[in-house]
Amino acid sequence: MSSTWSHSEVSHTGGGHSQDLNDAEKGLYNNKQRLAALPPPADVKQKTRIHISALISPMSSMHEGITPGKSVVAISQPFPAKQQATKPTVSKATSMKRRWILFQLWFNTYRKFFTFVTMLNLTGIVMAANGRFPYAEKHLGALVLGNLLCAILMRNELFLRCLYTIAIYGLRSWAPVSIKLAVTSILQHVGGIHSGCAISGASWLVYKIVNIIQDRALQPKSVIATGIVTNMFIIISVLSAYPWVRNYHHNIFERHHRFIGWLGLAATWAFVVLGDTYDTALGKWRSNANSLLSAQELWFAVFMTSVLIPWLTLRKVAVEVEIPSPKVAILRFERGIQQGLLGRISRTSVMEYHAFGIISEGRKSPYHYMICGVQGDFTETLVADPPKAVWTRELKFEESASVLEPELGQRCPPAFRTQNWFLIWIGSDQERTFGSTITGLIHTHIEPERMILWDSKKRGRRPDTVQLLKDTWTSFGAEVIFITSNMRGNDEMMEGCRAAGLHAFGTLWDF
Repeated sequence: MSSTWSHSEVSHTGGGHSQDLNDAEKGLYNNKQRLAALPPPADVKQKTRIHISALISPMSSMHEGITPGKSVVAISQPFPAKQQATKPTVSKATSMKRRWILFQLWFNTYRKFFTFVTMLNLTGIVMAANGRFPYAEKHLGALVLGNLLCAILMRNELFLRCLYTIAIYGLRSWAPVSIKLAVTSILQHVGGIHSGCAISGASWLVYKIVNIIQDRALQPKSVIATGIVTNMFIIISVLSAYPWVRNYHHNIFERHHRFIGWLGLAATWAFVVLGDTYDTALGKWRSNANSLLSAQELWFAVFMTSVLIPWLTLRKVAVEVEIPSPKVAILRFERGIQQGLLGRISRTSVMEYHAFGIISEGRKSPYHYMICGVQGDFTETLVADPPKAVWTRELKFEESASVLEPELGQRCPPAFRTQNWFLIWIGSDQERTFGSTITGLIHTHIEPERMILWDSKKRGRRPDTVQLLKDTWTSFGAEVIFITSNMRGNDEMMEGCRAAGLHAFGTLWDF
């Protein structure tokens, strides 16, 4: 049911914030005089890790969420005509240097992973075809399923939660900044492994089916049939995730990638069981289960089935929807939750899931929230027809786990829980757009000296974002910048940060 709950219902530990809001909007905290008043570098060096989180509103077209994989309808949305971003002065680098920077940003860790995985597997296929890969001759099915298992794990909430836990708790107390940056980049771009392994697994499967058909005199018809069916399902699932399909026909992508993928998993089980219980040398079926249990392919198939584990936590939960403006819906759920997570929601139990950043004051808070910017069919219905309940999986995943969504919900919680974050939020008519609930949470948990709220409507322009990041980086003593913006703003700031030597992670359009 659509509702507009009063701000007093939200649990706050701080005092009133109306004056803070006025001050921030008037720009008392985003000019050079205020930046100079920030803690000097000598003080901030005592902190374990300093971050700047830069947010650009309006909400990016990526806000609607992701299905494993991070992804969503990603349409480049330029700034409105009246709010054109001031073109930053990146540097006086030569055009060759600029092209090199752009290439580095394009050939990111995602594409490096994708290139490495696909080239490695392509080399293996060529070697196997020329009889120079003995393992492939005996365990061709294992190479197929090994790649598909790796692809599945890169989009599995349970595996990623474990991976993030190991990285966070294993590195935060001792690792230098360089190692933390490298690990963050790896975790942010595991989608490259997902895509590379999925395509490689499908390629190995085609190679295996070709071999089976060539030796069809030795193979039973059931093995050939299940192999062909499995091949068709896997190829359709892979092709449906092609960026153009995913971005412009998201529902088609989701139906085929999920349901055809599940059918492919079932067909894989049939293919593995039939293939490993038939003895081609003797030309008969084995009655002894030991040969099946000792096959590598069987255990790969067992672990592939782990994709279903998060679905066991599926629940229908009550939700209240606040609509502060036609552009945004704020979803409020009962009980607090761990900060820094993403949650997937849907109106149905198995279709059209979208992921949003979760805002929570902590586990003991009575509520947690999702900010849903209106950009597509799903979010439009949240405003036009607010739900009373939605479906969600209780097993949540980390915000960088899969196509990061450019939205406010991702960046506020870190700034809530630690003094080591600085929030820069550039948008139009912020309080009216997002409502008193969200702006109240921000002003209660983030001190004025740790944020810059730039209202482009009141100021009549956008700032030089790159220069603003440079000034804040120096004054706050930051170590890393996380950028949440639309495609144009993201590219502009990432290029400027790279040219200035600032460590930055931008929004992912998880291709």
